[in-house]
Amino acid sequence: DQQIAALGAEKAQLRDVIARLSKNSSNSSKPPSSDIVKPPPPPAPPGEKRCIGGQPGHAPCARLALPPEQVDQVREYRLARCPDCGGKARRTGRWGRRLQQIELADKPLLVTEHCGEQVWCPRCRKTHPTALPAAVEKAGLLGPRLTALAGWFKSRGHDSYSTLAEFIEDVGGRKVSRGLLAKAVQKVSTALAEPYATLGAALARQEKLNIDETGHPENRKRLWTWVFRADAFTLFHIDASRGSEVLTQVLGAQFRGVLGCDYFSAYRKYMGDPPAVRVQFCLAHLIRDLKFLTTLSDQVTVRWAARMLADLRRLFGVIHRSPRRATRQGERENLTPQGFTRALQRARDAVLERGRRGPARREVQNLVQRFHEHGAAYFRFVTTPGIEPTNNLAEQALRCVVIDRKLTQGTRSVRGRYWCQRIWTAAATCRQQGRSLFDYLCVAVQASFAGHPIPALMPAGP
Repeated sequence: DQQIAALGAEKAQLRDVIARLSKNSSNSSKPPSSDIVKPPPPPAPPGEKRCIGGQPGHAPCARLALPPEQVDQVREYRLARCPDCGGKARRTGRWGRRLQQIELADKPLLVTEHCGEQVWCPRCRKTHPTALPAAVEKAGLLGPRLTALAGWFKSRGHDSYSTLAEFIEDVGGRKVSRGLLAKAVQKVSTALAEPYATLGAALARQEKLNIDETGHPENRKRLWTWVFRADAFTLFHIDASRGSEVLTQVLGAQFRGVLGCDYFSAYRKYMGDPPAVRVQFCLAHLIRDLKFLTTLSDQVTVRWAARMLADLRRLFGVIHRSPRRATRQGERENLTPQGFTRALQRARDAVLERGRRGPARREVQNLVQRFHEHGAAYFRFVTTPGIEPTNNLAEQALRCVVIDRKLTQGTRSVRGRYWCQRIWTAAATCRQQGRSLFDYLCVAVQASFAGHPIPALMPAGP
């Protein structure tokens, strides 16, 4: 009996060790890229297997024809004879088949030679050269649009200077050096310095921000890339610290809006004690922590975590019944705004009550203490309109950063660090606002070369 009891205790201990070693992105805060083996997708319910392509009930997504102002040339084709009887065909003025085709120009690069004439002054008997425009002198060999294109490929394309030089030589027929391209990218970085600073100054005035951070390597040093996502723009900041002092430096001592974030200690420290900053902790991270508890050997812990997950499912069921969400007719019954608020508050209270009364287990008590100290911060979205219950917006903004880090292996200097945070900010903000990043880079570089004010990334107010 003693041996059986000892083996049972050892088995339970080993199951807990296996559960901790088996943590992945679905039951912890680990990124999906850290999963060694991704679990297979759940099987589709019987009789509900979807076919490839468009699904019934969904609006079709077809490519629209380009407007006439975007068509450079039109080629018309006419029949001179009837294809059936060979008789002479008459023109009707109507067109049948139309096909718009996009093609690459034979010479995508235009070489312009700027010449300043030397003039002779008979009075002082001297030769004076005509100065070239300041914008031309500052641009150098690469014009503003090609400079902006180099910045686009270096950022969104994640290309190396060698790949970029090869592209220009193969496609454009002009050979350029990697050093010249590096200088061009720094010109783009200089053009983005002022718009980046403007967005940084506007962060503290935002009503809500979603924040997250990820690692950033630089010369074998570990730095951190912070993302601050507002309603109208996104800003990236690379810092040597992952602590709350970064938040104080960027947002000030007391941020007036609402922060959406995970349960990392830096955000809790920035909240203060008592809390002076309003925070919405990510419910998705809480759900992953509860899923991990369901993999442990202790059945009391498993049952409590399963009940908590059921309460959260009911909470999200209420959220999906929100009158603001468009649903198909007959799919579910929408609530009135007042009924939705009451149902959401009842679901929240049920989660808080169970979360503050957990069994006396170490893993459970960690979450119980979290609910006692910051339980209300998980449900700020219930009383504050416009707040998301998860931090998915910030995590989605970091995807391009993670891809760039894996392809480029980080930066090697402070200059490269500035380039990354500026171009990432411009790219994410333009995508968020539905603007073309390349068009904005062209305008910004041209203004920088000409000495004009750089167009702002911040949208104009009403």
